[in-house]
Amino acid sequence: MEVIGDLPRELFLEILLRLPAESLMRCKYVCKYWHSLITNPKFIQLHLNYNYNNNVCVLLKRCLVTCLGQKENLLSLVCGNGFSFENLDVDLSLYRKEPCLQLLGHCDGIICLSNYRDYILLCNPATRESMVLPESCLPCYPWIRNLISQTTGLGFGYDAKSHCFNVVRIVSYWEELRGSNFPHFSRAEVYSMGTGSWKEINVTVPAHVRYSPCFETYFNGAFHWYAMDDNGNEVILSFNMGNEEFQVIPMPSFISIHDHSICRSLLVWNDCIALVIYPERGIEKSFEIFVMQEYGVKESWTNVLTIGPLTRVERPLVFRKNDEILMEGSHGQMMSYNLRNKEVKDLPIYGVPKSFSTLVYVNSLVSVKGGNQINA
Repeated sequence: MEVIGDLPRELFLEILLRLPAESLMRCKYVCKYWHSLITNPKFIQLHLNYNYNNNVCVLLKRCLVTCLGQKENLLSLVCGNGFSFENLDVDLSLYRKEPCLQLLGHCDGIICLSNYRDYILLCNPATRESMVLPESCLPCYPWIRNLISQTTGLGFGYDAKSHCFNVVRIVSYWEELRGSNFPHFSRAEVYSMGTGSWKEINVTVPAHVRYSPCFETYFNGAFHWYAMDDNGNEVILSFNMGNEEFQVIPMPSFISIHDHSICRSLLVWNDCIALVIYPERGIEKSFEIFVMQEYGVKESWTNVLTIGPLTRVERPLVFRKNDEILMEGSHGQMMSYNLRNKEVKDLPIYGVPKSFSTLVYVNSLVSVKGGNQINA
């Protein structure tokens, strides 16, 4: 049996696996052997697997107002049964001064942030490694007069076939004077961390992405957006990171459509996508939860639960556990709701109202540069 100091190698490895990535980043400079072990892709995968099984947290992005009246982004981790949280010291270009920076997705410890204009960034908050993606490869069509391009959809996920992290971007082109609710046409491109470049994909974008609070979700190897098809029907538009194809997933047929007083949010619950329907305004709000029992099958939507009516709650954020959902309060405070005992708790986490966004997150050593690419 190999011995390291006074410890067997297996015991030494088990100790390292339980350390957060921040500590391991310091440990790798102890000696060449530790550096070789901690940067080994197999160890990185073991560390990631351990954290998926034992240390899943919620990553929260919110805005705070400084003493000068300016808005700043702040990333925090919510962990443990006691709702302990810590603010992350992340020094990113535009991170402090871009209040509209959006948290797009998470995969294996890497998060994607964007301002939806000219800035897409990949970051590992634990290792403090980050990378700004290069400019788009999509054409501007200067020969078409009064044509305006706009990024309408962004998503981040993992391609299990190529073992690469990908970013998908949907660009819609509008005729300035046309006055239509839908773009003239849309195109899509994918950035692969494996190649370090964008490529346009020759597919039709079958629906038009629209904004809905807390809707954009990565699940089952695909990214999901709220969208409208050409007939004006509400749908879920998904993009599969493996085969690089779009799919239109129907909404439940028994919900009220085209009602702008009703909000729709898409979350992941019990390994299924869950659609949460709730009023946009009101002193009291009820939250109806519909679960798609069989992915992609419209008939499998089931109304499984109604939460509330609750006061002081603005919108749902994320299922932290199968029996607990984190929500944003109407005055910019995070709250939790326990599905079993129906108890609401105020958490000591505050921010600018409607600035909260969350992701299920794991601490990892995975590099945004792809140098220690892991195999799932």
